[in-house]
Amino acid sequence: MLRPLSFVAVAVTALALAACGKNPGIGGASSDASPSTQKENTTFAQAIAAASGQDFEDAKRGLIARPTGKILAADGSVLRDFAAYDFLQGAAPDTVNPSLWRHAQLNANIGLYKVMDGVYQLRGFDIANITLIEGKTGWIVVDALTSRESAAAAMAFAEQHLGKKPVSGLVLTHAHADHFGGALGVLSQQDAAQRKVPIVAPAGFMEEATSENVLVGTAMGRRSVYQFGRDLPRSAKGNVDTGLGKDVIYGSIGILTPNWLIYQAKQSMQIDGVDFVFHNVPNAECPAELSFSIPSKKLYDGAENLSQTMHNLLPIRGAKVRDALRWATYMEQALEQTREAEVYIASHHWPIWGNANIQQFITMHRDVYKYTHDQTVRLMNAGYTPSEIADKVQLPKSLADFMAVRGHYGDLRHNVKAVYQYYLGFFDGNPAHLNPLPPTDAGRRYVDLAGGADKAIATAQKAFDQGDMRWAAELLNHVVMADASNKAAKELLAKTYEQMGYSAESATWRNAYLSGAQELRNGPPAKGMSKAGAIELLLQTPMERFLEAMAASLDGPAAEGKNYRINITLSDQKESYALWIDNAVLHFKRGQHPEANATLTLTKPLFVKIIAGSAGIQDTLLSDDLKVSGSKVDLVRFFGLIEKAPGTFGIVSR
Repeated sequence: MLRPLSFVAVAVTALALAACGKNPGIGGASSDASPSTQKENTTFAQAIAAASGQDFEDAKRGLIARPTGKILAADGSVLRDFAAYDFLQGAAPDTVNPSLWRHAQLNANIGLYKVMDGVYQLRGFDIANITLIEGKTGWIVVDALTSRESAAAAMAFAEQHLGKKPVSGLVLTHAHADHFGGALGVLSQQDAAQRKVPIVAPAGFMEEATSENVLVGTAMGRRSVYQFGRDLPRSAKGNVDTGLGKDVIYGSIGILTPNWLIYQAKQSMQIDGVDFVFHNVPNAECPAELSFSIPSKKLYDGAENLSQTMHNLLPIRGAKVRDALRWATYMEQALEQTREAEVYIASHHWPIWGNANIQQFITMHRDVYKYTHDQTVRLMNAGYTPSEIADKVQLPKSLADFMAVRGHYGDLRHNVKAVYQYYLGFFDGNPAHLNPLPPTDAGRRYVDLAGGADKAIATAQKAFDQGDMRWAAELLNHVVMADASNKAAKELLAKTYEQMGYSAESATWRNAYLSGAQELRNGPPAKGMSKAGAIELLLQTPMERFLEAMAASLDGPAAEGKNYRINITLSDQKESYALWIDNAVLHFKRGQHPEANATLTLTKPLFVKIIAGSAGIQDTLLSDDLKVSGSKVDLVRFFGLIEKAPGTFGIVSR
């Protein structure tokens, strides 16, 4: 029964979990910066030359110790090499946007830091921070990184320098995996239960944490490799940063169920003798998120609604588009919430000290999201399309000069398009775009129109030489879509993407461009995303999420005329689900179908292992945890209609 069940197309990406093999491609080394890229980056350096150095002082303030060596997975593979970004020294090279280089250097301040008496941060062990707040009996831990391995390494490093203390509370600020995935490296389930440790999270946390990416996890996971530059070399021609931090750690993902939820706009709670004031701030950066203050310390934590960079209204990996106006409203509320604050911390980056500095920081973030929203809406109502608006909207100098809201992670052009999508959707109103040709068909016709591939490539080469990279990329994309075997077009497009990456201020845009160049040269990954590292998280995911993903993976044309009725019983959960196909649609509900073709009985852990691909044939066929009654043939045929997307699709070629 393993083979048909393995067709279940479910993925909790947890930001893409396994190394990907490479297919042979065109080869070729990375390019140097072209004259036009050098000129563009020189101009950029002049534009930010007057930036204050206060952020460098803040990023280094309170350093206690820096880690060395590596974080390893159980199999000995390297998850984090603390020396990987040692090249981030001196002035920006020609191959990195100077603003991004500066931001990457700030994020390279890795270590254990004292923020104030009784408050410490561990930065650089993962893409996010762990904050330690001293309670009466132990540490109140804020956020838990992405993986068990990185969180455990961070906590061990803190113990080495601050002494051994129990964890007396855990605050999970929001439902993105880089803030809860390492929870079991901070606190074991047994210890949490025995000592009744408070675990605080925003309302809706578990629903969002276990459902995000399950339905479209394969696509989102594949695209996240581009966003975070996972497979790029750490170098001045590769990955220099992610914008939010140095690396996402792709280790073992788990979760702890909260026992205290924050529902209200203002909700007070005492944890281990420390008085917190929490604020529920959903549906901006994350569907479930909280911020908080500790009045006695004049400390405010803005979670991830406030970072040292412009954030995403729509990540390039894909997600539900975010509400810029609500985000700006939360910033206005944060100004009121920080009237007495003297120290600001967040889920990423370094702190801010001094009330005036905190108020300015929040004001600038408020106005960036409000300006982006308002100016996009103004131009929408004037009839402009997303691409036109993205080229028109520029931040006023007062905002553009403030380094903490520059587009090192999010990007203004992308955020403008996200606002347009939020209100009007992807269609720009032009009937020519109602039913456009797919990329491969359009590519072939454009190449024919240009007089053949050679002429199109020659025109693209001229554009490249003139520094017109956007036009070169558009031309060459048509050629590659028309004929993925055209090595000359692929290599020139790879070089074009490299130059676009070298000049990008946004780390995510740089990583996407350079990952595109890498794929053109080496091919897409040979292996998809492994879910084996997320079993502990999957075990907490409601069965309905898996069944929704199964329904969305049904091969509709192949299912036409089929009417299978299948029961699935989770013996350890005492839950049963009836699945049936009508009109080539897979439906499900709790209970059992009285006329089922077959009934599959198994435990949820075995079901999860099968989905994660970590259960072998002996684990299933010979297991006492799996039984089949009824027609095994029909059961196999039913599951044979459920496609398993391998997650190896090409992005820049077909």
